[in-house]
Amino acid sequence: MKKYNFNAGPSMLPREVIENTAKQILDFNGSGLSLMEISHRAKDFQPVVDECVALIKELLSIPDGYSVIFLGGGASLQFCQVPYNFLIKKAAYLNTGTWAKKAMKEAKLFGEVVEVASSADANYTFIPKGWTCPTDIDYLHVTTNNTIYGTEMRKELDVPVRLIGDMSSDIFSRPVDVACYDCIYAGAQKNLAMAGVTVIILKDDALGKAPREIPTMLDYRTHVEKGSMFNTPPVVPLYSALETLRWIKRNGGVEEMDRRAKERADILYSEIDRSKLFHGTVEEEDRSLMNICFVMNEEYKELEKSFLDFAIERGMVGIKGHRSVGGFRASCYNAQTVEGVQALVKAMKDFEAMH
Repeated sequence: MKKYNFNAGPSMLPREVIENTAKQILDFNGSGLSLMEISHRAKDFQPVVDECVALIKELLSIPDGYSVIFLGGGASLQFCQVPYNFLIKKAAYLNTGTWAKKAMKEAKLFGEVVEVASSADANYTFIPKGWTCPTDIDYLHVTTNNTIYGTEMRKELDVPVRLIGDMSSDIFSRPVDVACYDCIYAGAQKNLAMAGVTVIILKDDALGKAPREIPTMLDYRTHVEKGSMFNTPPVVPLYSALETLRWIKRNGGVEEMDRRAKERADILYSEIDRSKLFHGTVEEEDRSLMNICFVMNEEYKELEKSFLDFAIERGMVGIKGHRSVGGFRASCYNAQTVEGVQALVKAMKDFEAMH
């Protein structure tokens, strides 16, 4: 039976990315050595890093004056590394979900932090609007897509300050105006690679201004100067990122990824809105194209487990909702196919016909 992977992360990757990475794990570039055992300073590996950087800059149309680095530690490490490097006196955070809240908590260790707005009281079912952005801040931190709750901002905020963006779960799914940001960071295990590497895009002239001593390993300048080779980088995840970046370029770039995301989401949201069994969990204007959350209508609540079992029997993987929301979550990152979404919709319709 064919499986359809809707896991929220680590998540689905294009099949050719997996196969090409697997080949290199067996024999890297005909060297007779596995990608898993080569030196990161081998002459064949530096071109992997260089091509990753070049493709990221090309795909996101990154202007001059920015560097791209690769670190371990996931996006969660960036929750403290960002304020360590960028918070001088005061920072602002838009609280749109679990990860935004965690990032804000870490920033408070380094200076004054303002929560400009929050949708926590509504269980993060919308992106706050109508708030005023202070101008006396070093940066405004935003989480562009909220994996758990299923809300998303697919365009940059119009604010009079520099932005820092956690784009872990929607990077490379749409065009981004990188010039608005001093820093963009993303754990790779949603839309880019296997788990283990984090991509960070940095505005060079914004570095080195924090009024504190920064440990060498946590200073972004260390990794910019050393080209992500200050310590051993996550070699295999980095290579899988390269294969994904090549795949994105071959398939039309982030503009095409954006079109596909909208197509997939339209199919699934249309069925959610049509069905007598289900309803979406967030405000329609803020619906994520990456993580589509839905629950049973109250009168059918007792059928929740039955539908989950029914869908699993038909090849759906990873659609159980996060415990903070319940119900179901279909994560539709770049590698997800229209076929996969249609298979889920068919399971929803077939189950409804039985009830």
